[in-house]
Amino acid sequence: QHYYITNNLRRMNTLWERYHKLFPKKRCAVIFVVYMALFITQGLTVTATQKPDHKYEYNTATVVLLAEAAKLVTSVVIFVCQNSWEEFKIEIRKRTALIGYYFIPAVLYCLYNNLQFTSLSWFDPTSYFVLMQFRVVVTGVLFQFIFKKQLTRMQWLSLILLTIGCTVQRLQENDIGKVSLDVNIYCVLILLQVLSSCFAGVYTEFILKTLGRDTPVMVQNVFLYLDSIFCNLVLLTYNGQVFTFLSYQNLQPVLSFKVIYIIINQTCIGIVVSLFLRYLNSILKSFASALEIVFTAVLAMVFFGVPIGFNTIISILLIFVATYLYSANPVNNSAADSRELSKENINNNRPRIISSSDKV
Repeated sequence: QHYYITNNLRRMNTLWERYHKLFPKKRCAVIFVVYMALFITQGLTVTATQKPDHKYEYNTATVVLLAEAAKLVTSVVIFVCQNSWEEFKIEIRKRTALIGYYFIPAVLYCLYNNLQFTSLSWFDPTSYFVLMQFRVVVTGVLFQFIFKKQLTRMQWLSLILLTIGCTVQRLQENDIGKVSLDVNIYCVLILLQVLSSCFAGVYTEFILKTLGRDTPVMVQNVFLYLDSIFCNLVLLTYNGQVFTFLSYQNLQPVLSFKVIYIIINQTCIGIVVSLFLRYLNSILKSFASALEIVFTAVLAMVFFGVPIGFNTIISILLIFVATYLYSANPVNNSAADSRELSKENINNNRPRIISSSDKV
C-alpha cells in the first residue's frame, strides 16, 4: 500500500511538472482554454448561418471587415482603460514603425479569415478543424527557422503524429474496398489557409517577442488591425463591393443574432490570439487547435447530425497521443527567451524600439 501511494504521488508530481512547463503562469492556462472555446464556437456558428445549399445570405467579406474594426476599437478601449488616452497617443507616435512590420501578417490573416467561410461551406466543422491541423508541422519548420530554436526528436515525433492524424481523417474507402485520399480544390484552399495561418502566427509571435517586446500588446494590436482593415478594403475593392458593403441591403443580413455573434466572437479571438502568442507560443497554439477537434466532433454531431466516422476516431486518438508526447517536452519560447534573438537582429541593423515596460 505504501508503494502504491508513493507511486501515485510520483505520477501526480510528474503531471504537475508537465503542467507547469506548459503553463508557467495561471493566466497562460486561462488563455489556452479560452482560445479553444472561442475557435470551437466560431466554426459551429459559421456553419449554423449557412443556407441549405451551404451558401451564406450575408457578405462574408463585410463580416470580416466589421470584425477587424471591432478588434481595433476593443484594443484601443482596453489600453485606454488600463492607462490613459494621452499615453495611448504617445505610444502610437513612438511605435509608428511597427505598422510596417505588421503589414505582412495582416495580409495573411485577411486571406485566412476570408477563406474560413469558403472552407466551412464545403467541409463540416469536424473535418475542417482536422484538416487545419496540417499547420502543426509547417509551424514547427517556421518556428525553427525564425526563432532559430531546434525542436527535439520527441517534439518532431508529436508533430508528425499530429499530421498523420490529419491525413487519416481524409481517407475514404471506395466501392472495391481500396482506401484512397479524398483531395479536391477545397483541400487546396485549406492548404493555402494553413500556410497563411502558420506564417502569420509565427511572424506575429516574432514581432511580439523581439521587435516589439517592449511595446504593450494592445498597442501592437492597433497597428495589426489598421493594416487588416486596409487589406480587407482592398479585397472589397477587387470584388467591386467597396461602395456597397455598408449599404442597407448588404448590412441587413449581417444584423442577425448569429452573424453579430460571429463578429463578437472573432473580435475576442483576435485579442486572445495576441495574448497567446505573447505569453505562450505558436507550437502550443497549434496543439490547442488540435484539441478543439474532440469537442467540435461531439458538438457537430449533436447540433448538425454530423456522424463521427471510424477514420475520425482514429484521427482523434492520434492527436491525443501526439499531445501527450508534446506535453512531456514542450517548447519554451517566452518573451524573455527571445531577447538574445532580438539583440542579434539589432546588430544586423534591424530597427530597435525602446520604451517603457510592457503593461499588458
